[in-house]
Amino acid sequence: MTDDETLIERLRKKDETAFKDLFELNIDHVYSLAYGILQNEDDAEETAQQTFIAAYKTIDRFEPKAKLSTWLYRITYNNALNILNKRRQTDPLPDNENESIMPSSLVDWRFEPEQMLLEEEIHKQLEKAISTLPPALRAAFLLRDVEQIPIHECADIQNISETLCKARTHRARLLLRERLSEYFSERN
Repeated sequence: MTDDETLIERLRKKDETAFKDLFELNIDHVYSLAYGILQNEDDAEETAQQTFIAAYKTIDRFEPKAKLSTWLYRITYNNALNILNKRRQTDPLPDNENESIMPSSLVDWRFEPEQMLLEEEIHKQLEKAISTLPPALRAAFLLRDVEQIPIHECADIQNISETLCKARTHRARLLLRERLSEYFSERN
């Protein structure tokens, strides 16, 4: 029996320590995804809380064909979208979703990656750029590139096709590159 299966069995038996284990194992990732989508600490905390309550209440409906963490991401994603809808601040994708995005300026990207990653300023610029992405693209980018979730799970979490998930991730990367180009060209 895998660790997930054991935890699921304990949750189904309403073992109180199982809920604590579920929470401790997953809170960082759940909160990170919620915050990444919502860009608001209070909303991210509310989403995380709703996620764990929903998971506990609906554990009997969990199908072991998916990983437990993927299921939690799906609940988190849906809860975050519900909050965005309540705020009425959803950014619809443009009608030209299939249109290629080409950078308007090109930058020499041959910097030493280790040096760049250590600079807090760059990290802040990246976070700022990520926060400007439309929610659908931001979610795809966070799931694939930050949380490093496989494409099939990423698509399942967002309830979209793998092709659309790949396209959204690609568009997010291009938009991020475009938005960061000015910053990096100033550094040369």
